[in-house]
Amino acid sequence: MLDDQIAQHEINILIIDDDALVRNSVADYLSDSGYEVHVASDGRAGLALYEKVRPDLIICDLRMPEMDGLSVLRTLVERKFNTPLIFLSGAGSVSDVVEALRYGAADYLIKPIMDMEVLDHAVQRSLQQANLQRDNERYRMELEQANRELREYLRALETDQQAGRHVQLKILPSTPYHVGSYSFSHAILPSLYLSGDFVDYCTITRDGHDYVVFFLGDVSGHGAASAFVTVMLKNLVARLRSDFGKGLSDVLLSPVETLQHMNSELLETATGKHVTMVVGLLDLEENSLLYSVAGHLPLPVLSTADNACYLEGKGMPVGLFNQPHYEQHIIQLPNEFSLYLYSDGILELLKAQSVPEKEQQLLKFSRMEGVGVTADDVIERFKIGKIEDLPDDVALLRVTRQ
Repeated sequence: MLDDQIAQHEINILIIDDDALVRNSVADYLSDSGYEVHVASDGRAGLALYEKVRPDLIICDLRMPEMDGLSVLRTLVERKFNTPLIFLSGAGSVSDVVEALRYGAADYLIKPIMDMEVLDHAVQRSLQQANLQRDNERYRMELEQANRELREYLRALETDQQAGRHVQLKILPSTPYHVGSYSFSHAILPSLYLSGDFVDYCTITRDGHDYVVFFLGDVSGHGAASAFVTVMLKNLVARLRSDFGKGLSDVLLSPVETLQHMNSELLETATGKHVTMVVGLLDLEENSLLYSVAGHLPLPVLSTADNACYLEGKGMPVGLFNQPHYEQHIIQLPNEFSLYLYSDGILELLKAQSVPEKEQQLLKFSRMEGVGVTADDVIERFKIGKIEDLPDDVALLRVTRQ
């Protein structure tokens, strides 16, 4: 049956046949069936009428003088017609049938048509196939248009993401950063253009005593929303540093107070994001480290020529609880060491099955020789700098003294 939305009286059918008896009998039957019928007695007249009425279906005799049915079909193909055509023939050969179907004929009926229901079935089926082809073509064009719009959107989004990535890189501290006998370096590899990992460090002085305060944070999630939080954290650190320089606040001298302050700020913004973090305060004169951990894994790794171990520490992530508990630890550092702080994206790249096994792999790596002295050296040794599709952001902060 035809689509319910298409009434038969809306359908034009063109009949081209030099046999008046066949032409009229077919026309009468289709007219009685509710179709609007147009007739032509030869191929040329049929083509001329086709241009005027633009029928929904053509029924054409195969054998006609001057211009036969195959010539009509070839002409229509050259004009890029999309109208279904049914051939009628009483003397056609198999090769004619093959040729007709090859050129796109919808059906082929043998004359005389003894049962008009056969014709009716062929008409119905041809119209349905034509409707389906038109629907498919429309869907294809709509899909192509949607794909074009999507590509344009993705290009614009990529441009925005690249611009955002440029801003993120600009707000990161210089690397490597040397102060006295210490060297600070970092690397951030985003899983997308924008990263939810955060690194910062700066030198502060109180009463002639020099310190370096440093941070490594991992914002929940990925993409623009997480990257926005890293920018907010950078601005927060800048404000704390400014207040410290003006003597208005000593928050930066206490990792616990720093985390509490960040927690309050993040809760007030209601971003729905939380951050795991390590905050450290390196005393450059005493060669000691005061630090706090806020729900962050893996824990910092302290590596020397003879040993490598995880520093202890635990605490709640920043931005989840109104009154989180944080611990503060202090250790005396060796004369020569490397301190590694990673975001948890590094664990996704290790081949072990469980987290404890991956942590042991990371610890073993930290004892390897030839790792160099910068964060980029670590990235090169891990061979992750060229991985195109990282499962998670990877951040590394390395502090060395040699």
